Amino acid sequence: MRIIGLTGGIACGKSTVSKALRARGAAIVDADAAAHALSQPNQPLFHAYVEMFGTDILTEDGTLDRAAIGRRVFADPDVRAAVDAVAHPLIRAAAERMLAAADAEGRQAAVLDVPLLYEAGWDTLADEVWVVALPAAVQRARLMARDGSTEAAACARIASQMPLAEKCARADIVIDNSGTREETERRVEELWRERIIGRA
Repeated sequence: MRIIGLTGGIACGKSTVSKALRARGAAIVDADAAAHALSQPNQPLFHAYVEMFGTDILTEDGTLDRAAIGRRVFADPDVRAAVDAVAHPLIRAAAERMLAAADAEGRQAAVLDVPLLYEAGWDTLADEVWVVALPAAVQRARLMARDGSTEAAACARIASQMPLAEKCARADIVIDNSGTREETERRVEELWRERIIGRA
């Protein structure tokens, strides 16, 4: 089974590429979905967050206030590092279980869909890394439109991640998502035939 590490800058269209790969039969190992599952009440990450931040990060119905956690994490690099140190090993273990299950199912490929693939060191789990990229101005505009955020807030979110240029320099494949969705999907089809089917 071929393992593709899929990452990119925030709002660059990684989910579009992930959906296109799923449609072609790839197993998708979504780190954000794994983190969400682990953050539900009585799950390991839920307990870790409450221990770290106290019960004031809970909503009225007893679930985590993800927006409140996000504000704290993005405002303070030390807080982000502390959260990552707790969260990443739990999420990685879940991802490794999902990869093993996909391999046991006989999948041709699995996609590690991880926003912080390089930052978390998960690129070592992949056979190759695909980065979804946009020009900086387009990325900023799409993030502002998606989240309804100010330009300053969008720039801060982008700056909190590894520079996109660095991700592109380290990648095996760079997918430019500045065109239409159809153009991106055609590029994924080409890559699927070349990198997955062609290796079978």
